[in-house]
Amino acid sequence: MSYDFAFRLIGMVVFALIGARIGLGAETALGLPAQATTFIFSLVGILFGLILTPWLTYRPIRFISKVINENPIDALFMAVVGLLIGLLIGLLLAYPLSLLSDPLGNILPAIVSVTCAYLGLTIFSVRSREIWDVIGENISPNPTRARINMQSDRELLLDTSVLIDGRIVDIARTGFLGGTLIVPRFVLSELHQVADSSDPLRRGRGRRGLAKLNELQREEELPVRIVEDDFEGVTQVDDKLVMLAIQMNGLIVTNDYNLNRVAEAQNVIVLNVNLLANAVRAVYIPGETFPIRVIQEGKDPDQGVGYLEDGTMVVIANAKQYMDRTINVTVTRLINKETGRMIFAEPT
Repeated sequence: MSYDFAFRLIGMVVFALIGARIGLGAETALGLPAQATTFIFSLVGILFGLILTPWLTYRPIRFISKVINENPIDALFMAVVGLLIGLLIGLLLAYPLSLLSDPLGNILPAIVSVTCAYLGLTIFSVRSREIWDVIGENISPNPTRARINMQSDRELLLDTSVLIDGRIVDIARTGFLGGTLIVPRFVLSELHQVADSSDPLRRGRGRRGLAKLNELQREEELPVRIVEDDFEGVTQVDDKLVMLAIQMNGLIVTNDYNLNRVAEAQNVIVLNVNLLANAVRAVYIPGETFPIRVIQEGKDPDQGVGYLEDGTMVVIANAKQYMDRTINVTVTRLINKETGRMIFAEPT
């Protein structure tokens, strides 16, 4: 039984009893028999409990928990500071407004206080990273962070696949990216959908992506920002990401081959993690010899297949007989693609 269904059942019972009690007290005012008013108000209570109970109970708690889990501690702290500052400003403005004649003197102070609190909470939470940067630069400068921020004029949009892949964390720590890492809210929503999937494999991938995002947010020297920009009427996350990159004049970081092609077709610069991995892999040129373990059969007859430490596939001719053995092979041909690198070899 789901939480939603359980709370609806409890709400139906509770509000049915409340409706029945109200119906007993309303029989005189309505001029109806007690049984009729009790029955009618009980039905209204059941309907009310069935529809609204989840919105009054666990859904607000789940929303608050989701916000707390998604946002780093520095953003949450700044949100609280912004709320307190907003309330303070609202309090200072409320006193002179309360001196106005009724009804403005009774209504405006409350409206101004709520508005100031909302603005303070929103501004400080959205701009928390910039506020911390200003505080850090003026109070306790960090030379390492300053070196990274010297190149942070460009904005790098992360897609779902690169967060699930996880290598972006190690790459970003090196400082080579030189920019602010941006995670759009619609990418974060897609990541949550993957993490909530009924398929164990997809669920594990989604949770890995969320864990990697939390690692990025915990790194003090990495500027990471979540943006709320969205595009109404556009359903595909890849399309939204490309449109946002065009709007922000940013770059897309991905390892999705199809997204890579779509973005390049619209003149959006793409940083492909797979291409970077290919670029830093050990290079074996034709004629070079190295040892490798044959672990499986190839597609063609008598072929064997092995893998280098970085995951590069090595297809070995006439190596089926060496299954589960380590042999020396000589490179005959290389194939480099955006989807990966493949080496063809033969036993020496």
